[in-house]
Amino acid sequence: MSTDNFLEKDLSELMDADFDLLDEQISNHTTREQSVVKGRVLEITDERVLIDINYKAEGYVPLSDFIDENGEVSVKVGDEVEVFLEYVNQNDGCSELSKKKADEMKAWESIAQKFENNEIIRGLITHRVKGGLSVDIGVKAFLPGSQVNLRPVKNLEQLLDRELDFRIIKFNQKRGNIVLSRRALLEEKRRLDRAETLKRLEVGNVMTGKVKNITDYGVFIDLGGIDGLLHITDMTYARINHPNEMVKKDDEIQVKILKYDVESQRVSLGHKQIYPNPWDNVETRYPLNCIVKGTVVNIEKYGIFVELEKGIEGLIHHSEMSWNSRFRENDVAYQIGDEVEALVKEIDLKEERISLSIKEITSNPWDGIDIRYPVGSVITGVVKNIADYGIFLEIEDGIDGLVHVSDLFWSKRDKRPNEVFQKGDKVSAKIKDIDMEKQRFSLSIKEVTEDPWLSVQSRYFLGQVVDGQVVSHVDYGIFVEIEDGVDGLIHSADLVKATKDSKKTDLRTLYPFGTDIKVEILRIDVDRRIMLAEKGDNTGTANADDFIAQGNSSMNLNDVLDDLSTDEDKD
Repeated sequence: MSTDNFLEKDLSELMDADFDLLDEQISNHTTREQSVVKGRVLEITDERVLIDINYKAEGYVPLSDFIDENGEVSVKVGDEVEVFLEYVNQNDGCSELSKKKADEMKAWESIAQKFENNEIIRGLITHRVKGGLSVDIGVKAFLPGSQVNLRPVKNLEQLLDRELDFRIIKFNQKRGNIVLSRRALLEEKRRLDRAETLKRLEVGNVMTGKVKNITDYGVFIDLGGIDGLLHITDMTYARINHPNEMVKKDDEIQVKILKYDVESQRVSLGHKQIYPNPWDNVETRYPLNCIVKGTVVNIEKYGIFVELEKGIEGLIHHSEMSWNSRFRENDVAYQIGDEVEALVKEIDLKEERISLSIKEITSNPWDGIDIRYPVGSVITGVVKNIADYGIFLEIEDGIDGLVHVSDLFWSKRDKRPNEVFQKGDKVSAKIKDIDMEKQRFSLSIKEVTEDPWLSVQSRYFLGQVVDGQVVSHVDYGIFVEIEDGVDGLIHSADLVKATKDSKKTDLRTLYPFGTDIKVEILRIDVDRRIMLAEKGDNTGTANADDFIAQGNSSMNLNDVLDDLSTDEDKD
């Protein structure tokens, strides 16, 4: 073979080899487009990263795709990276590349594998969306509100920026749809915990649980897949008004299994039962008639509760607060937190009650009362209380006396007790009677002074003109007080303003209470009654006969006095 023929054959074979290589590269290029390929970093600028993906094709990726969470560039020249190859421009050999799409493709592949294998996936909750939350698991996924927890979560925003584990319950890569569930994982864990808890759930066992929910009547404790009720009465031997005084949500607490119903799976728990009962041997620590100290922890209408130690309280009934039989709720001088001394009066072990007494450790003021305050003596007391039927005077601490309304004034037509007296007033009164058995004092204020009616006829005479003051009104006239304890009636016919008033105005308006008035005495009876007439320019010489002549023929003076007596009896 000639040299020329040899060269021609060699060149032909070489060209065939180049075309085979080119065909292989073109074929390889076709299959690699729209897929993740490996490349090597050739150059890094301020904005872009140049990557060689082999077979004479290069492409740029934005530098921002390689910035990590700390703001640093995560690659350097020479690093091998994975990128997504969109296409290759055969004219200039330039490739369209994407780092983000490569990451997404890898993420979808990983998610698909986890979905197929029913594996747990971890994700970051990024923001709230309609119906639930958006979660970043490499790509966006949806977490429905119903799948967040075992129970509905009112405030989903509290979960934002939290990284949690999930189960994939729906996956569709073509539609870009991924649905997650946290509830599925919690239910799985609950089933496992429940099975383990059932092995240890026996009456008498002590277990550790977590406070799940707090109500007014107790606390629900999660024992591990099974909830139990810790009633408020089984929380502590001491007094608490609400369970939240002792625990808060998610607290861990030791409890004892008191009851367990296998069929209903209801569990009753106790906490105080783990510790000794303070009522054991209480009679030894607090024997009858011993004096104890305690702290006021509760105040009721019927008395106060005193804590002697944690879990042990005694009641001081109102009847045991003071020797004063009129001791009332508003007389309690104690507040919660005050320390008091009392005598142990009674112990009821069955009901776990202790009755205490304050008055039993103080002297009885009624002892020797008749010697200190003999009947007929005059005392000075302080107005303690005012009622419609009289006033109560405090004679000394624990001793009150009643002044009945009939013993307040000599006059039968006087003011009400609350119009004359005020609480705190100092008043002199005469002791009428002492009832030792009922511990009652009967007093009289009016008897401290002489009865003014005994000498009325010696001080007043018919036709005498005196000054008085309006003290009461009736339908047919007014009563005028002419001295302390002595008053008389002026009939409307003998009232100047009343006889001149054509409109028949009410007497209370014409003669208000307390009005000063000049009157003439018409008649004085021995049975504490006086008839008066207003003394004015037009009254003339009014007398009993004038009263009859002024158009009231069916009623004489005695009728009016008898009617007055009847009204007084009613009063």
